[in-house]
Amino acid sequence: MTNEIVTIDVSDIKTKKDLHILLKEKLSFPDFYGENWDAFWDAITGLVAPLPKKIIFIGWSDLKKALPRDTKIMKECLNDYNNEFTSWKSNFLFN
Repeated sequence: MTNEIVTIDVSDIKTKKDLHILLKEKLSFPDFYGENWDAFWDAITGLVAPLPKKIIFIGWSDLKKALPRDTKIMKECLNDYNNEFTSWKSNFLFN
């Protein structure tokens, strides 16, 4: 991933499937991306790593209301990514 900053508007996302499709598009995941959290982890840690230096999520509070479990899992994955790949650290903003 070559972009330094990526903005992802999640404010209109209502389903887990739609969230994964948006992440796939914005983070340039491969066509065979499995659209689940295990596949997300595989994608960010091997398939497209490193992530952009900064990822800004717009509408996070709306997404958190619509998909509370998935937002928690995604945040955990992103935090684990930063803890595991310190040389590739990314800054995540949840607006």
